[in-house]
Amino acid sequence: MRPISQETLDFINRARGRPLSEAPKKAVSLRLDQDVIEHYKKSGPGWQSRMNDALRKQAKLKS
Repeated sequence: MRPISQETLDFINRARGRPLSEAPKKAVSLRLDQDVIEHYKKSGPGWQSRMNDALRKQAKLKS
């Protein structure tokens, strides 16, 4: 058996998938009125991000 080169080890061990975020989001359980959820879902894909943006704006946090 021959030894494995460092280059091969680096290739095998490299990170796969999407890079880690500097500010990862956290999953939470939150109870909201059904009409509020329907309002955001009706606007299409990305509704959770838009809801997050609305909450950030209301809390006067930086985007």
